[in-house]
Amino acid sequence: MSTTNQASTPAEHIAQRQSHWDNIAARRAGRNFFSAEYHHRLTEIYQWMVSPGQRVLEVGCGQATLLAALKPSRGVGVDISGVMLSVARQEHPGLEFFHGDILDYKSEETFDVIILSDLVNDLWDIQQVFMHLKQFCTSDTRILINFHSRVYQPWLSLASVLGLATPTLLQNWVTPQDVTNLLHLAGYEVFRHQREILLPISLPLVRDLFNKVLVKLWPFNELAWMNLLCARPQLPPGAKQPSVSVIIPARNEAGNIEAAFQRTPTMGSHTELIFVEGHSKDNTFEAIQQAIVRHPERDARVFQQTGKGKADAVRLGFDEARGDILMILDADLTVRPEDLPRFYEALVSGKGEFINGVRLVYPMQEQAMRFLNLLGNKTFSLLFSWLLGQPIKDTLCGTKVLWNRDYKKIVANRSYFGEFDPFGDFDLIFGAAKQNRRIVDMPIRYQERTYGQTNIDRWRHGMLLFRMVAVAAFRLKFV
Repeated sequence: MSTTNQASTPAEHIAQRQSHWDNIAARRAGRNFFSAEYHHRLTEIYQWMVSPGQRVLEVGCGQATLLAALKPSRGVGVDISGVMLSVARQEHPGLEFFHGDILDYKSEETFDVIILSDLVNDLWDIQQVFMHLKQFCTSDTRILINFHSRVYQPWLSLASVLGLATPTLLQNWVTPQDVTNLLHLAGYEVFRHQREILLPISLPLVRDLFNKVLVKLWPFNELAWMNLLCARPQLPPGAKQPSVSVIIPARNEAGNIEAAFQRTPTMGSHTELIFVEGHSKDNTFEAIQQAIVRHPERDARVFQQTGKGKADAVRLGFDEARGDILMILDADLTVRPEDLPRFYEALVSGKGEFINGVRLVYPMQEQAMRFLNLLGNKTFSLLFSWLLGQPIKDTLCGTKVLWNRDYKKIVANRSYFGEFDPFGDFDLIFGAAKQNRRIVDMPIRYQERTYGQTNIDRWRHGMLLFRMVAVAAFRLKFV
């Protein structure tokens, strides 16, 4: 780190940094022993977090190596260094660039992702920048911010003096708590914090062990070089009342169909009921058909599965859904249909983007869940919370609510995890986490069945869930 005098005004602060980074770019000093490997791993992390084809704004883009690697459908880079941007324009002609301070950047367009990579340490007024970026956000925009850990401040200073790392000017050296608080003050919510990069040195095999595995485990994660925060803007909900599709998978549930029609509330501008019957041994399909005739006031349709399993049934229902919001309601009605409006309000108000039912808060009726099922759910909740980086208490509650537009993004990236989830719970939860959606738990009172028997084989399916956790660990955590 250089020992230049501290700036006394914002203009002086920007002028110092513009001169500094112009000199760095002119000397081609942006990559060296530590920084080359650091930026290589940083790019890998961002490529995992940002799907190709999104609209991306990077503040402090430098030569735009990271921005270009994300393959955006629309990529805009902002930087104060004219020399840096001259290189960027030559190497990445498909991107657009703005030379100047981010506070001077004006545009009416919005972005899916806004990136501040190794920038907050260098800003004059971090909160002001966060507030300025709000105009480029929608409720779906993700703000991704990475910055160095204070643990390595003296080592980075020494490395830059020795020419082993890119030299910097006087830094802010904020903590994750500092940045989280500044984001909160500017109207954002941080819902994921990751510690990344344990060994910024290019050593084959050893590098991956340290940077993909050990850095995710305690106590090694306390020594990570970089903090990465994922935040979303807290924008007021729109006045529009979205429509709702309630998907009701039904196998051997003939005795519950009439209650599903009578008890499911009407929500939003319109509510449709989509029943998916799955090879029942009783007269479930006929019961649904008869109920549709008896209830012309309900917009209801029924489909029969060609495949097997609840996941297949839910996907069929989702594909046929016309609503803005997708809800899953198990036909056994162990989750009360009367609770669905609470899920609706949590989603529409912006409190969450994936609302997950939780059966493990309120006391259950005596036969509602067997002890081993309860133990398994608690175990998986701990594993999921660790894997997702977001707290989630109950992974296997059948009721889940999300936006139809977000489900389409999950479908587009489903191949990343594979096709071996018979229930569909993991498919949706992992998919939502991969798309950086805010997952929120919704406690409900779990009821005892009044008709039929559970379709779950707890031993066979329990072992399958462990397999899924193992696979997902290397898709979500150790990447």
